[in-house]
Amino acid sequence: MSVQLYLASRSPRRAAFLAALGLRHALIDGEVPEVPRPGQSPQDYALETAVAKARAGAANARLDIPVLAADTDVAIDGEILGKPRDADDAVAMLMRLANRPHQVVSAVAVVHGARLETVVTTTEVLFGVIDERDARAYADSGEPLDKAGAYGIQGHASRWVRAVHGSYTGIVGLPLYETAELLGRFGVHTARA
Repeated sequence: MSVQLYLASRSPRRAAFLAALGLRHALIDGEVPEVPRPGQSPQDYALETAVAKARAGAANARLDIPVLAADTDVAIDGEILGKPRDADDAVAMLMRLANRPHQVVSAVAVVHGARLETVVTTTEVLFGVIDERDARAYADSGEPLDKAGAYGIQGHASRWVRAVHGSYTGIVGLPLYETAELLGRFGVHTARA
């Protein structure tokens, strides 16, 4: 069967989500520098990054099919946390998120030729109390080191989540409902059961 779209991402979670939707995709390089500008909102940063990744992927495309890219960021008090530099930075991030709400912003961009369409979701996540020893053990496991905000909600950090208001899959890295709708506008449809 032919490929329906390119995924401009190295994220195994995004690739797994597309596969679970029955979408036939190929990976393509869409790497771009990821540095927020001073004062840039998390929503604007995620959208700008997703669009840049999709355009970079489209520039590398060999097939005339849509290119999808996404960016997911964790923010608290309007500040984008990014990925931790090391285990100590991960612990500091987790303790900052403890017992407080924060936002997870996911932007998705699809490029096909000159056409660009996007969607942005913001999900509020409330963590409960986190014991610093638990945060240290989690950081030392290595799981949070490649994740925005120093946690993966689908992993060990799920035990700290008290509430989620919005897209759970957006927190993992790709808001599936919104992504399926966006791809449908390009004629790319998920597999029917």
